[in-house]
This record gives sequence, structure tokens and C-alpha cells, in this order.
Amino acid sequence: MKMKRACYCFPYLNLWLLLTFIAAGTLYMQAQKWLPSDSLFAHYLQNKGYKIINNNQFTLLPSGREKFDHLFAEIRKAKQHIHLEYFNFRNDSIANALFDLLALKTKEGVEVRAMFDAFGNMSNNRPLRKRHLNALREKGIDIVTFDPITFPYFNHIASRDHQKIVVIDGKTGYTGGMNIADYYINGLPKIGAWRDMHLCIKGPAVNELQHAFVDTWEKETGQEIKGQTYFPFNTDSLNAPPRHAGGQVAIVQRIPKTHPEAMRHAYIAAIDAAQYKIQLINPYFTPTISVRRAIERALERGVKVEIMIPGKSDISFTPDAGFYFANKLRKKGARIYIYNGGFHHSKVMMVDDRFCTIGSTNLNSRSLRYDYEINAFLFDLPITDQLVQIFNQDKRNSTVMTKDVYKDRTPWKRFIGWFAHLFTPVL
Repeated sequence: MKMKRACYCFPYLNLWLLLTFIAAGTLYMQAQKWLPSDSLFAHYLQNKGYKIINNNQFTLLPSGREKFDHLFAEIRKAKQHIHLEYFNFRNDSIANALFDLLALKTKEGVEVRAMFDAFGNMSNNRPLRKRHLNALREKGIDIVTFDPITFPYFNHIASRDHQKIVVIDGKTGYTGGMNIADYYINGLPKIGAWRDMHLCIKGPAVNELQHAFVDTWEKETGQEIKGQTYFPFNTDSLNAPPRHAGGQVAIVQRIPKTHPEAMRHAYIAAIDAAQYKIQLINPYFTPTISVRRAIERALERGVKVEIMIPGKSDISFTPDAGFYFANKLRKKGARIYIYNGGFHHSKVMMVDDRFCTIGSTNLNSRSLRYDYEINAFLFDLPITDQLVQIFNQDKRNSTVMTKDVYKDRTPWKRFIGWFAHLFTPVL
């Protein structure tokens, strides 16, 4: 009889457990609702397995002059190795100065490895030729071409290496939007000044940039690079609790076939986390449907969305498509700024003034669906504030897109924009 009564308890126990589970879930959802955007995005990164690494020092480099001055100064300090990975090295004054400096470092016994994308080199109006590469190798610089374009040529259309990475002695790293070219300092005749952003990281997060470089280098050359010389920060350093607020960063890399959706999903998660403001600058603004929908969701939540696009570009066709998409979002409530101070090639986004991203990723299909890309997502209020201040300053040199401003574009330009948007899956 006692056994029988005990059995009757189980349905009530199951019901109690179910109600407890529902209540806990409700509380969790309520907690998620009130978490700040940086915490929400940090949870996303951690759930996806990205390391948020503490105790780093960041230096924002918001111009070509600042980037190259800073980079050259750090290269001069190198003792063991220098790794460079760019979409292209333009054969001009700044590249020649860089290669001269790297040749001096090889004489000091420093290992120098450099890699550039074959298509990026071909698309460059001053490419590195075979004779240039042979001369650099004779000076001790180990320079290789990523995915050389050979027959059948169509095999090389997708999955280009668009990353910008420098690692010095495993402790200092750079990433951002700039390649190696003097127009980042001097501009170009047809478009004027070239506006761009780069970032220097010092600290354990450089390990992630080193892994990104090494993996691509090994894929291309078959050479294995490992050991404490290249990865000086141990597990304790990577998992160390923060000594102070800020200095936290996650490195997100898009690797075709391995992590093909990484960057698109990270951008969407960051936009979805926004609670009151998104500011972004992107040069080839032809976002995929999923990214556009994330921006539209933010607008529906009442988030203030400010998007800055360049009035001039180094590539024809895509700017017109960018205007078309920007105007669509304008109609839904986004504030669009057309930058007039030259070509804004920066790839940055700030969310709620709390966190930001800087990297190589364009908000177009090529970056989000095809190429190797890398971005730093920073949980650092000072750097985020610097970017916000730059954005606000650049507003003063911009035209706000209104219905009339858009209609002032010639009918032909508007048609080209509509026609170009049909090709966004491959732009």
C-alpha cells in the first residue's frame, strides 16, 4: 500500500520539475532581455567557441600615416620574427621602404615571412612582378603568393585572401582595413584622400592573429610553424582574469569551408544585440539579405542606425548598388551619411557605445560568403569612444541622404544602382 502511494507522487514531481524548468527559463529570458548589448554579444561569442581574451593594449591607427609610422617603429624593435599577410603590396614608395627595412631585419637574424593574394596583386595597378619577388628572396625575405592563378582560371575566382595581418615576435599584432600602398597617405587623383582604420594589439590576443597567419601560411607552403617562439603566451595568459575594465577582444576569422558563416553571423549577432544605437562605416555597402534583415530588425526595435558610405570609390558599379541599398534602409528609418572627404575605406562598427569591431570585412557577398577575412571585436570603451568621435567628426564632412538627395542622382545612376543590386550575390 505504501508503495502504491509513493507511485502516485511521481506525476506531481514531474509537474513540479516542469514548472520549475519553465520558471527558470522565463527568468533567464528576462535576464537576457535586460543584459547590456556587450554582455549579450559576449555570450554569443562564448557559445560559438570564440575566446574573449583579457589584458591587451590597443592602439587605434585612424590614418595611413599613423599606421605606417607605428608599424615601422615596431618592426625596428623585432628580435625573432615578422609575419605579414596582405591582400596586396603595391609596388610603390611605402612598400619599397617597408621591404628595405625588412631586409635590414633579416641581416640581424630576424625571420621575415610575407604573403599576398594573387588576385589582389593582379588587381593592383602597380603589382609585384616575378623579378621583384626574386630580389626580395635574395635579401632573405620569404615571400609567397597565396593561391597563384593558373589554368583553369575559374577555379581561383572565390576564396581569395583578403586578410590584413602583421605579427611581430608573437607579441605585437596588427589588423584592419589597410594594405601596403602609399595612397593611404597621399590619396589618389580621381578620388582624393583615402580614409581608413587599422588597429595594433599588444598582449595575449596576438596568439589568435598568429594562428590565423600560420594556418594560411601552412596551407600555402606546407611549412609547419609552431613553438613558444611564435606563441609566447601560455594558456594561463589567455585565460587570465582582467586586471582592469577594457582590453578584451575576440578575433573572428572567416575561413572558407571551415567557418564560412563566421563573419556574417558575428555581424548579425552584434546588430541583434544593439539596444539603442548602431554606427557603421563600410566602403562597398551591398549587404546580404540576412544582414539587411538584422539592420531592419534593429530599426523596428527603435535602435538608431547610422550608416556612412563613401561618395567616391575605387571600384565602379558597386557604389551605385550601395546607394540603392542605403536608400532602401533610409526609407525604413536608417540615417545615411555620404562621406565627401575622399574614399572612406574603413570597415568599422560601434554598438551602443559599448563595443566595436575593426577588420578587413566588407559588408558585401565577396567578404561574407567567399573570402578569407578577419575582424577584431573589442570590448573596450576607450577605443569604442575614439571610433564614435571619429564617426561624429566625419558626419560634418558628409551629406545626409534624403529623398531629394537620392532623387538628385541622374536617372541613369539610379538605374545603374537598381541593375547593380541584382548582382549582389557575387559583388
